[in-house]
Amino acid sequence: MTELNHDLPDSESYHPAASSLAGHVDPAVMAELLSIRSSIDNIDATLVYLLAERFKATQKVGFLKAAHRLPAGDPGRETAQIARLRRLAEDAQLDPAFAEKFLNFIIGEVIRHHEAIAEDHHNAAGRGPGGDGGGPASSAAGPTTPLNA
Repeated sequence: MTELNHDLPDSESYHPAASSLAGHVDPAVMAELLSIRSSIDNIDATLVYLLAERFKATQKVGFLKAAHRLPAGDPGRETAQIARLRRLAEDAQLDPAFAEKFLNFIIGEVIRHHEAIAEDHHNAAGRGPGGDGGGPASSAAGPTTPLNA
């Protein structure tokens, strides 16, 4: 997996024609490469915004689960989602194993967020009026699974 590099230039200094290939390949090939990369850049930007929207929705789920002391994971939902996305991947001619790995990564992050929301919620509830702060916060999140959606 690629490590995050915090020394990279920010998006405002990004130059779409930046390439270590410039000057080493035929200009027509470079122009075609840059055109294709421009489409990839647009898709990447869309993915970032779609993931942000997805995490806004899953955050709402996390608050709802915390308020009702539901577990962070839902194995039945997770299994159904993985099967559904594998079928979608096949239909889209995307490697289903890759799609499953990607979804599992997202689900792992969602569970981590849900557990943090539950802990914050239950810690805050324990400090409320009449609360002694000693509530069973660890049992509120329920069993952790590697999947969630």
